[in-house]
Amino acid sequence: MLAAAHRLRRSSDFAAAVRGGRRAGRGALVVHLTVPGTPGSDNAAPKPARDSAEADSPPVSRAGFVVSKAVGPAVVRNRVRRRLRHLTRERLVDLPAGSTLVVRALPAAADATYQRLGTDLDAALAAARSGRGRRPR
Repeated sequence: MLAAAHRLRRSSDFAAAVRGGRRAGRGALVVHLTVPGTPGSDNAAPKPARDSAEADSPPVSRAGFVVSKAVGPAVVRNRVRRRLRHLTRERLVDLPAGSTLVVRALPAAADATYQRLGTDLDAALAAARSGRGRRPR
């Protein structure tokens, strides 16, 4: 399970990551990655809602998941979401502190194996982090 501090929950956080982040699609997934302090970018990673006690803690990387009804019925969507949550938890530590990641599952994710989802996630993250050859949206 992803710790509460590492999860996106508010729709404004999702919207900021999707609008301001780099997008990369591979296989059955599309990722939107927002890295704070990216040169040439005026978009910062969305700030989480925090208490005053957490205000002094260093920023953490956060992730959210979008698995629409196009993926399949509720049982299939939840299975895909669980797999993505587990795969992302392992990769979140490799992202710069304060990064925001939104992973969107495409309909093909319903039939994808755990290994294929992992491969697609790795490839999409690598493409989003490199960001070469693309113009800003």
